[in-house]
Amino acid sequence: MPFSPVLIVVVLILAILFMGFKTVQQGNIAVVTVFGKYRRLLHPGLNLVIPFIEQIFKRISTQNRSVELEFQAVTVDQANVYFKTMVLFSVMDAEEETIKKVAFKFIDEKNLMQALIRTIEGSIRSFVATKKQAEVLSLRREIVEHVKEQIDVHLEDWGYHLQDLQVNDITFDEAVMRSMSQVVASNNLKAAAENEGQALLITKTKAAEAEGNAIKIAAAAEREAAQLRGQGVALFRQEVARGLNSAAAELKQANLDTSMIMFSMWTEAVKNFAEYGKGNVIFLDGSTDGMQKTMKQMMGMSNLMDPNSNGK
Repeated sequence: MPFSPVLIVVVLILAILFMGFKTVQQGNIAVVTVFGKYRRLLHPGLNLVIPFIEQIFKRISTQNRSVELEFQAVTVDQANVYFKTMVLFSVMDAEEETIKKVAFKFIDEKNLMQALIRTIEGSIRSFVATKKQAEVLSLRREIVEHVKEQIDVHLEDWGYHLQDLQVNDITFDEAVMRSMSQVVASNNLKAAAENEGQALLITKTKAAEAEGNAIKIAAAAEREAAQLRGQGVALFRQEVARGLNSAAAELKQANLDTSMIMFSMWTEAVKNFAEYGKGNVIFLDGSTDGMQKTMKQMMGMSNLMDPNSNGK
Protein backbone atom coordinates (compact mmCIF):
# COMPACT_ATOMS: atom_id res chain seq x y z
CA MET A 1 0.00 0.00 0.00
CA PRO A 2 1.60 3.27 -1.06
CA PHE A 3 2.23 6.05 1.56
CA SER A 4 0.12 9.14 1.18
CA PRO A 5 1.94 12.43 0.53
CA VAL A 6 0.45 13.93 3.72
CA LEU A 7 1.91 11.19 5.88
CA ILE A 8 5.28 11.67 4.29
CA VAL A 9 5.18 15.41 4.94
CA VAL A 10 4.20 14.86 8.58
CA VAL A 11 7.04 12.42 9.08
CA LEU A 12 9.53 14.83 7.54
CA ILE A 13 8.32 17.68 9.74
CA LEU A 14 8.63 15.54 12.86
CA ALA A 15 12.08 14.44 11.84
CA ILE A 16 13.16 18.02 11.25
CA LEU A 17 11.72 19.08 14.62
CA PHE A 18 13.50 16.20 16.34
CA MET A 19 16.76 17.31 14.75
CA GLY A 20 16.23 20.73 16.31
CA PHE A 21 16.39 19.40 19.90
CA LYS A 22 19.91 19.57 21.38
CA THR A 23 21.06 18.46 24.83
CA VAL A 24 23.89 20.27 26.65
CA GLN A 25 25.55 18.43 29.56
CA GLN A 26 25.99 20.03 32.99
CA GLY A 27 29.28 21.93 33.22
CA ASN A 28 29.24 22.77 29.52
CA ILE A 29 28.03 25.62 27.30
CA ALA A 30 27.39 25.22 23.57
CA VAL A 31 28.25 27.97 21.06
CA VAL A 32 25.74 28.27 18.20
CA THR A 33 26.61 29.79 14.81
CA VAL A 34 24.53 30.60 11.75
CA PHE A 35 26.37 30.12 8.48
CA GLY A 36 29.68 30.38 10.39
CA LYS A 37 28.79 33.51 12.37
CA TYR A 38 28.25 33.56 16.13
CA ARG A 39 24.57 33.56 17.06
CA ARG A 40 23.95 32.57 20.67
CA LEU A 41 24.78 30.21 23.60
CA LEU A 42 23.04 27.05 24.72
CA HIS A 43 23.09 26.33 28.45
CA PRO A 44 22.86 22.90 30.18
CA GLY A 45 19.62 21.06 29.51
CA LEU A 46 17.36 20.57 26.48
CA ASN A 47 17.60 23.31 23.87
CA LEU A 48 15.93 23.91 20.48
CA VAL A 49 17.84 25.10 17.43
CA ILE A 50 16.73 25.80 13.88
CA PRO A 51 17.64 22.70 11.87
CA PHE A 52 20.02 23.22 8.96
CA ILE A 53 20.38 26.91 9.94
CA GLU A 54 21.83 26.99 13.43
CA GLN A 55 24.84 24.77 14.10
CA ILE A 56 26.65 23.95 17.35
CA PHE A 57 30.16 25.22 16.67
CA LYS A 58 31.83 24.13 19.91
CA ARG A 59 30.99 22.85 23.37
CA ILE A 60 32.93 24.75 26.08
CA SER A 61 33.60 23.05 29.45
CA THR A 62 33.36 25.35 32.47
CA GLN A 63 34.86 22.74 34.79
CA ASN A 64 38.38 22.88 36.23
CA ARG A 65 41.11 21.41 34.07
CA SER A 66 44.66 20.39 34.95
CA VAL A 67 47.86 19.75 33.04
CA GLU A 68 51.26 18.50 34.22
CA LEU A 69 54.45 20.08 32.89
CA GLU A 70 58.07 18.91 32.93
CA PHE A 71 60.74 21.26 31.61
CA GLN A 72 64.26 22.58 32.18
CA ALA A 73 65.57 26.02 33.15
CA VAL A 74 69.08 27.48 33.58
CA THR A 75 70.19 29.63 36.52
CA VAL A 76 72.39 32.71 36.28
CA ASP A 77 75.41 30.57 37.31
CA GLN A 78 74.69 28.10 34.48
CA ALA A 79 73.15 25.27 36.53
CA ASN A 80 70.41 23.16 34.95
CA VAL A 81 67.18 23.02 36.97
CA TYR A 82 64.43 20.51 36.24
CA PHE A 83 60.83 21.36 37.16
CA LYS A 84 57.70 19.28 37.54
CA THR A 85 54.60 21.42 37.85
CA MET A 86 50.83 21.04 37.88
CA VAL A 87 48.60 23.77 36.45
CA LEU A 88 44.91 24.04 37.39
CA PHE A 89 42.81 26.43 35.31
CA SER A 90 39.23 26.97 34.17
CA VAL A 91 36.98 29.26 32.12
CA MET A 92 36.78 32.58 33.91
CA ASP A 93 32.96 32.69 34.01
CA ALA A 94 29.85 31.81 32.00
CA GLU A 95 29.32 35.30 30.60
CA GLU A 96 28.73 35.58 26.85
CA GLU A 97 31.84 37.64 26.10
CA THR A 98 34.05 35.24 28.05
CA ILE A 99 32.66 32.21 26.26
CA LYS A 100 33.15 33.92 22.89
CA LYS A 101 36.85 34.47 23.75
CA VAL A 102 37.26 30.83 24.72
CA ALA A 103 35.49 29.63 21.56
CA PHE A 104 37.22 31.80 18.98
CA LYS A 105 40.70 32.74 20.33
CA PHE A 106 42.33 29.46 19.30
CA ILE A 107 41.73 27.14 16.38
CA ASP A 108 41.47 24.10 18.58
CA GLU A 109 42.28 22.67 22.02
CA LYS A 110 45.78 21.61 20.98
CA ASN A 111 46.81 25.16 20.16
CA LEU A 112 45.40 26.44 23.46
CA MET A 113 47.37 23.92 25.52
CA GLN A 114 50.54 24.60 23.54
CA ALA A 115 50.25 28.35 24.19
CA LEU A 116 49.45 27.78 27.89
CA ILE A 117 52.39 25.43 28.45
CA ARG A 118 54.89 27.60 26.62
CA THR A 119 53.76 30.70 28.49
CA ILE A 120 54.20 29.03 31.89
CA GLU A 121 57.57 27.55 30.97
CA GLY A 122 58.82 30.88 29.63
CA SER A 123 57.73 32.72 32.77
CA ILE A 124 59.53 30.27 35.07
CA ARG A 125 62.64 30.23 32.89
CA SER A 126 62.88 34.03 32.87
CA PHE A 127 62.58 34.11 36.67
CA VAL A 128 65.11 31.32 37.29
CA ALA A 129 67.60 32.93 34.88
CA THR A 130 68.04 35.82 37.36
CA LYS A 131 68.71 33.56 40.38
CA LYS A 132 71.65 31.46 41.52
CA GLN A 133 71.51 27.72 41.91
CA ALA A 134 71.64 27.88 45.74
CA GLU A 135 68.63 30.24 45.81
CA VAL A 136 66.22 28.28 43.63
CA LEU A 137 65.19 25.65 46.20
CA SER A 138 64.20 28.32 48.72
CA LEU A 139 62.23 30.38 46.17
CA ARG A 140 59.43 27.91 45.43
CA ARG A 141 56.71 30.29 46.64
CA GLU A 142 58.26 33.28 44.83
CA ILE A 143 58.32 31.28 41.58
CA VAL A 144 54.62 30.44 41.88
CA GLU A 145 53.67 34.04 42.68
CA HIS A 146 55.74 35.34 39.75
CA VAL A 147 54.14 32.91 37.29
CA LYS A 148 50.61 33.68 38.51
CA GLU A 149 51.21 37.39 38.14
CA GLN A 150 52.58 36.98 34.62
CA ILE A 151 50.21 34.37 33.22
CA ASP A 152 46.93 35.74 34.60
CA VAL A 153 47.15 38.62 32.14
CA HIS A 154 47.38 36.25 29.17
CA LEU A 155 44.73 33.84 30.47
CA GLU A 156 42.21 36.62 31.04
CA ASP A 157 42.65 37.70 27.44
CA TRP A 158 41.92 34.09 26.41
CA GLY A 159 38.87 33.85 28.71
CA TYR A 160 40.53 31.58 31.28
CA HIS A 161 41.62 31.95 34.91
CA LEU A 162 44.59 30.26 36.64
CA GLN A 163 43.21 28.47 39.70
CA ASP A 164 46.46 27.05 41.05
CA LEU A 165 50.06 26.37 40.14
CA GLN A 166 52.07 23.81 42.11
CA VAL A 167 55.80 23.28 41.73
CA ASN A 168 55.93 19.64 42.79
CA ASP A 169 59.61 18.91 42.22
CA ILE A 170 62.83 20.85 41.66
CA THR A 171 65.97 18.88 40.83
CA PHE A 172 69.46 19.53 39.46
CA ASP A 173 72.06 17.55 37.55
CA GLU A 174 73.51 14.60 39.46
CA ALA A 175 76.87 16.33 40.01
CA VAL A 176 75.14 19.41 41.39
CA MET A 177 72.93 17.34 43.66
CA ARG A 178 75.99 15.47 44.95
CA SER A 179 77.85 18.70 45.71
CA MET A 180 74.79 20.15 47.43
CA SER A 181 74.53 17.02 49.59
CA GLN A 182 78.19 17.38 50.53
CA VAL A 183 77.65 21.01 51.49
CA VAL A 184 74.67 20.08 53.64
CA ALA A 185 76.62 17.23 55.26
CA SER A 186 79.61 19.46 56.00
CA ASN A 187 77.34 22.13 57.46
CA ASN A 188 75.69 19.51 59.67
CA LEU A 189 79.11 18.28 60.85
CA LYS A 190 80.16 21.85 61.55
CA ALA A 191 76.98 22.50 63.53
CA ALA A 192 77.43 19.24 65.45
CA ALA A 193 81.05 20.14 66.28
CA GLU A 194 80.00 23.61 67.43
CA ASN A 195 77.24 22.13 69.60
CA GLU A 196 79.64 19.56 71.05
CA GLY A 197 82.20 22.29 71.77
CA GLN A 198 79.56 24.42 73.47
CA ALA A 199 78.42 21.43 75.55
CA LEU A 200 82.03 20.64 76.56
CA LEU A 201 82.64 24.28 77.44
CA ILE A 202 79.49 24.39 79.56
CA THR A 203 80.47 21.12 81.28
CA LYS A 204 83.98 22.36 82.08
CA THR A 205 82.66 25.73 83.21
CA LYS A 206 80.15 24.11 85.55
CA ALA A 207 82.83 21.73 86.87
CA ALA A 208 85.19 24.65 87.49
CA GLU A 209 82.43 26.58 89.24
CA ALA A 210 81.61 23.56 91.39
CA GLU A 211 85.29 23.04 92.26
CA GLY A 212 85.68 26.73 93.08
CA ASN A 213 82.61 26.65 95.30
CA ALA A 214 83.94 23.52 97.06
CA ILE A 215 87.30 25.22 97.65
CA LYS A 216 85.53 28.31 99.00
CA ILE A 217 83.38 26.19 101.32
CA ALA A 218 86.42 24.19 102.51
CA ALA A 219 88.43 27.37 103.09
CA ALA A 220 85.57 28.93 105.03
CA ALA A 221 85.23 25.78 107.12
CA GLU A 222 89.00 25.65 107.77
CA ARG A 223 89.02 29.31 108.73
CA GLU A 224 86.15 28.78 111.13
CA ALA A 225 87.84 25.68 112.58
CA ALA A 226 91.09 27.59 113.04
CA GLN A 227 89.22 30.37 114.80
CA LEU A 228 87.56 27.85 117.10
CA ARG A 229 90.90 26.14 117.81
CA GLY A 230 92.51 29.47 118.58
CA GLN A 231 89.64 30.40 120.87
CA GLY A 232 89.95 27.01 122.60
CA VAL A 233 93.69 27.44 123.14
CA ALA A 234 93.16 30.96 124.48
CA LEU A 235 90.45 29.75 126.86
CA PHE A 236 92.70 26.87 127.98
CA ARG A 237 95.55 29.27 128.74
CA GLN A 238 93.22 31.58 130.61
CA GLU A 239 91.95 28.71 132.76
CA VAL A 240 95.51 27.49 133.42
CA ALA A 241 96.53 30.99 134.44
CA ARG A 242 93.56 31.27 136.78
CA GLY A 243 94.30 27.87 138.29
CA LEU A 244 97.96 28.67 138.86
CA ASN A 245 97.08 32.04 140.32
CA SER A 246 94.56 30.46 142.68
CA ALA A 247 96.99 27.71 143.73
CA ALA A 248 99.78 30.23 144.36
CA ALA A 249 97.49 32.35 146.52
CA GLU A 250 96.47 29.31 148.65
CA LEU A 251 100.13 28.27 149.11
CA LYS A 252 101.03 31.76 150.29
CA GLN A 253 98.18 31.69 152.79
CA ALA A 254 99.46 28.34 154.08
CA ASN A 255 103.06 29.73 154.30
CA LEU A 256 104.24 27.21 151.72
CA ASP A 257 106.72 27.77 148.90
CA THR A 258 105.05 28.38 145.55
CA SER A 259 107.74 26.37 143.85
CA MET A 260 105.79 23.32 144.96
CA ILE A 261 103.36 24.11 142.16
CA MET A 262 106.15 24.04 139.62
CA PHE A 263 107.48 20.80 141.02
CA SER A 264 104.02 19.22 140.94
CA MET A 265 103.52 20.37 137.34
CA TRP A 266 106.91 18.94 136.41
CA THR A 267 106.16 15.55 137.88
CA GLU A 268 102.72 15.46 136.30
CA ALA A 269 104.27 16.27 132.91
CA VAL A 270 106.81 13.48 133.28
CA LYS A 271 104.05 11.10 134.31
CA ASN A 272 101.96 12.14 131.30
CA PHE A 273 104.89 11.62 128.93
CA ALA A 274 105.41 8.13 130.26
CA GLU A 275 101.71 7.22 130.14
CA TYR A 276 100.68 8.65 126.74
CA GLY A 277 103.96 8.88 124.85
CA LYS A 278 103.24 5.81 122.65
CA GLY A 279 106.88 4.98 122.06
CA ASN A 280 108.20 8.53 121.56
CA VAL A 281 111.64 9.18 123.00
CA ILE A 282 111.89 12.29 125.17
CA PHE A 283 115.20 13.29 126.74
CA LEU A 284 114.92 14.94 130.19
CA ASP A 285 117.80 16.21 132.29
CA GLY A 286 117.39 14.35 135.59
CA SER A 287 120.50 15.76 137.32
CA THR A 288 120.31 18.11 140.33
CA ASP A 289 121.61 21.04 138.30
CA GLY A 290 119.20 20.30 135.51
CA MET A 291 116.35 20.03 138.00
CA GLN A 292 117.24 23.39 139.58
CA LYS A 293 117.59 25.01 136.18
CA THR A 294 114.20 23.72 135.07
CA MET A 295 112.56 24.83 138.31
CA LYS A 296 114.00 28.35 137.94
CA GLN A 297 112.64 28.58 134.41
CA MET A 298 109.19 27.43 135.51
CA MET A 299 109.20 29.86 138.43
CA GLY A 300 110.10 32.63 136.02
CA MET A 301 107.12 31.71 133.86
CA SER A 302 104.92 31.64 136.98
CA ASN A 303 106.05 35.13 137.94
CA LEU A 304 105.21 36.36 134.46
CA MET A 305 101.71 34.87 134.67
CA ASP A 306 101.13 36.16 138.28
CA PRO A 307 99.77 39.72 138.03
CA ASN A 308 100.73 40.36 141.73
CA SER A 309 104.38 39.28 141.39
CA ASN A 310 105.56 42.67 139.97
CA GLY A 311 108.13 40.82 137.85
CA LYS A 312 109.99 39.28 140.86
